[in-house]
Order: sequence, then C-alpha cells, then structure tokens
Amino acid sequence: MLKVLDIFAGAGGFSLGFKLAGNIIIGAIEEDKWAAETFAYNHKEAKVLIGDIQNFSDEYLLDEFKDNLPDVILGSPPCQGYSICRKNAGDPKDPRNSLFQEFLRIGKLFQPDLLIMENVPGLIKAKTILGESVINIIKSELEQIGYYVYIDILEAFKYGIPQIRRRLFVIASRDKLERPFPAPTHYFQDGEQLQIFDSHLKPCASLWDAISDLPDINAREGQEEMKYDREATNEYQYQMRIGSQKVYNHVAMKHSKRTIERFELMSWGESLADIPEHLKPYKRNSNGIISETVYDQNSRRLHPYKLCHTIPASFYANFVHPYKNRNFTAREGARIQSFPDWFVFKGKPTVVSHKLLQREGRVEEKHLCQYNQIGNAVPPLLAKSIAENIINETKKIC
Repeated sequence: MLKVLDIFAGAGGFSLGFKLAGNIIIGAIEEDKWAAETFAYNHKEAKVLIGDIQNFSDEYLLDEFKDNLPDVILGSPPCQGYSICRKNAGDPKDPRNSLFQEFLRIGKLFQPDLLIMENVPGLIKAKTILGESVINIIKSELEQIGYYVYIDILEAFKYGIPQIRRRLFVIASRDKLERPFPAPTHYFQDGEQLQIFDSHLKPCASLWDAISDLPDINAREGQEEMKYDREATNEYQYQMRIGSQKVYNHVAMKHSKRTIERFELMSWGESLADIPEHLKPYKRNSNGIISETVYDQNSRRLHPYKLCHTIPASFYANFVHPYKNRNFTAREGARIQSFPDWFVFKGKPTVVSHKLLQREGRVEEKHLCQYNQIGNAVPPLLAKSIAENIINETKKIC
C-alpha cells in the first residue's frame, strides 16, 4: 500500500485511480478553489492545500506532511505551450522555466520512491527556442535527482475507457523497473475497420455503453442529485454504479429554442458546419448577423456505437448527445472519463469564458467549473492500471 501526494491535483482523477488500486491518498496541492473542493469532498482522508504551489515554502510543506511522507508523487505540471510560466524566465517552452520546476522541487524535498507525471502527447515533439527536446530536458532533470526515467504515450481505450484519448506519462522510479507501463487490457472493434487484437483482451465499451443507463433528460432538465430511473445493462455501467445510490451532476444545458433547432437537424458525425445557413450562430454582439466563422469541432453529434472523441476542458460546447438535442451533461462526461457515479463534482457546472474574465479584470471569478475539472482529469481507470502495474513491479523488486 503506497502513500500518495497529488500536486497540480485538479479534481483528483489521478489520485482516484491509485485509491481504487488500494493505496492511500495522503494529500493534494491545487490552486483552483472549486477543483480543490471537489478533491477534498471525494478524498476525505487527504490533506488538501489550496493555493499556488510556488507560494508554499519547503519548510511549510515538510511540516504539513512530516507525519505522513509520500511514497508516490503524482502531477500534471503545465510545461510547454502554457502561459503560466515564471515571469521573465526566457523561453516559455523550456520546462526549466515552467511549473515543471515545482514538480522537481517537491521530488527533491520528499524523495519519494516514485514521481509520475502526465501531460499532452505533443510534449514528445516539442522543442525549446534553442532546438532542445523538451522531453529530453525533463528526463535529464529527473535523472539528475536520482531516478530511472520511463516515458510512454498511453491510449485510454486500451484500458477500458470509452474514449479516444492519448496521454504522455513519465514515470521516475528510485528502482529500475522491468515493465514500467501496464499492458493493454482492452480493444475496441470498430465496425468500419477490422482491427487485430489478442484473444485475452476485453472489448472496450462504446460511448452509448457508457451513458445509456443515466436518467433520460432533455435540454434544460436534470438535477445535481437524481435517482436512477433504469437498470444497468452492461459491465461498464455496473462498474460505474458501484458504491452509489444516486446520480450526481446530471444537469442539461439551458439551450435556446434556436440551438435545439440546430441540433434537431444534425445526424451522427455532423457539426455546426453542416447545418443550414439561417441556423448558424450569430456574431457576438452583432444584433442578429450570422457569423462567417463556424468551427467544425463545435457541437458535433457523436456516434453512439463508437468511442467518444477526446473529452476536453470545454466539452460542454464540443459534443452533442447521440440521440438528445442537447450537449452532454457533466455526469455523461464523467462517465466517459471513467469517474464512478459516487464521485461528486463541486463548483458551478459552467462559468463565463476565462478569456472574457481575464479581459474584464474579473480574475477572482476565474474557477474550474465541473466540465473543466472533468475534461482536465486523468481518467481514473487509466490511473488505476498504472497504479496496479507499479505495485506489481515493486513486488518483483522486493
């Protein structure tokens, strides 16, 4: 049983996977108030520190966790491509100038057996202004503080998550690992393309397999807390219901009549780019002028019997339900991310655009809403596979 500290923790999907694998979550560090509230509510055994990690001194952190030192530190520190790098630090794509340095600092401070980092796959190809490989810098920095470093890109559906989602993982271990990453457990058989798979793999659930047992609601319907109104019909649904008597965060968007009319005309695979001209979105503050720019990825009606597209932080505007004329609820997104139904997301379902809040100087209103928290998370079942594999590898060493 490992003791886990999660930094840049978000809502706690990464931690939840380790918890489901039988480990103890001792704490978390998260800057966003709503995400931290979600983490604390669902990980009641953990000490949650709310604030910018850069403002927590070594002495303060050691004192907070002196009686419960972590064996594992998890985190998704923003590296390349983010604007929250250290001010006047030079090349923003150099991880040595970014919050990755905080990940390293916490590693040096607690010296855990394992440091595990998650990030976008694009980090593999990213280079600094001077042409250095970002991932090689990360690897080198971790090796310098005494770790063996392993890097791989994992595909979520291969571990039972009904979603096309590729994520980069970096595992830094004090001990040399024979097989640092988990072998795939699932396959997805796309009817349009025959895929070769091993006989020991299980079929991965489709989008509809994941959400079809949730309460049947239309636009402007639903509640933060609801009773189930139908039975589970497949293994994935049974798995998501374990430990829960109710459904949480299942509230549909308050779409206008015109938005619903758009969705009514969409078939599977179509988006706003495919609807009649007179129903396309208006320009902002234009008093009824149709926008000339329509993004193909906005409000796409997804196919029920395929894997879901990647759930992003703004998925409330990305996807239309396969059968209902509305976007996904937060709970539907959580199901697709493999969060169990008992896991409750705090904060508001949605908020005003972060760019708008920044522009208007309303920074105090800038929080991660339920959709943001879900889209940013490491899928718990993927984290669970990583945790179980790490435990098995550790037993080999012992």
